Amino acid sequence: MRKVRTERQSFKKMWQKNKYLLLIFLPVFLYYLIFAYTPMFGLVIAFKDYQPFIGVFDSKWVGFKHFLTFFNSEFFTRVLGNTLGINLLNLALSFPAPIILALLLDEVRHPRFKKSVQTITYMPHFISIVVVVGMLQDIMAVDYGIVNRAIMAFGGEQIRFMTEPGWFKILYVLSGIWQNVGWSSIIYIAAINGIDQALYEAAAIDGANRWQKIWHVTLPGIADTIIVLLILQIGNMLNVGFEKVLLMYNSSNMATADVISTYVYRVGLLSGNLSYGAAVGLFNSVINCFFLFMANGLSKRFSGRGLF
Repeated sequence: MRKVRTERQSFKKMWQKNKYLLLIFLPVFLYYLIFAYTPMFGLVIAFKDYQPFIGVFDSKWVGFKHFLTFFNSEFFTRVLGNTLGINLLNLALSFPAPIILALLLDEVRHPRFKKSVQTITYMPHFISIVVVVGMLQDIMAVDYGIVNRAIMAFGGEQIRFMTEPGWFKILYVLSGIWQNVGWSSIIYIAAINGIDQALYEAAAIDGANRWQKIWHVTLPGIADTIIVLLILQIGNMLNVGFEKVLLMYNSSNMATADVISTYVYRVGLLSGNLSYGAAVGLFNSVINCFFLFMANGLSKRFSGRGLF
């Protein structure tokens, strides 16, 4: 009884001290409760032969049938390989891009030029994905695209960028860098601004040049931020932007463009096989969770830093 009373008193003190912060957090809590955690109950249909007219509870249990069907499917290796391929390329090119941009902007000493570059790089983030893909199709068009016209001007042959399978991944990643590099650099710029300026002054006294200051002061100062964001990105290794892939892929490039999210869309929604689609989606989430814990464990082992 004394322990329960003590816990109640501590809870009351915590509430009185932080009640306004908790009230501000309440809408966020309700959002995730309603739209993220409550729908998790629907994952049970991955283990059932779900029929909408019968309902979740009365549908027949089939265990791991849908998972085994997916593993034995001819599409398993293709969608898994394409998803991993896009994300690995994205990790290699997109992840360091905002870090490099933040480091470059930190070295700019002209305030107006710095703000202009920041504004220009931020703006594409607010452009609709539909518009971005439309711009990409126009730029890479065979007959009137700027890129193909430049290739022809130098004596080359036209390239069908939007239909050749080999070009899909690189176009997807590079267009994503153009759209998001400025926005993603904000957190790194904030982390750089939080570094103690006395460290730079001490490095200057020791005779360090700009590159040495970046390597020995700036990068170690934002290492925690880099590690956290890297772990989060690895934890999304099997997540690829569904809308953008759906807008970019076609029957010609589907061999390299078909990913898990578009496969779930086809078999789950278009074909009406909701249980099979839920099973594939659950597999995707479990593997992402595995990558997250693996990345966090490796980070804590080799750097002493982790997300949790």
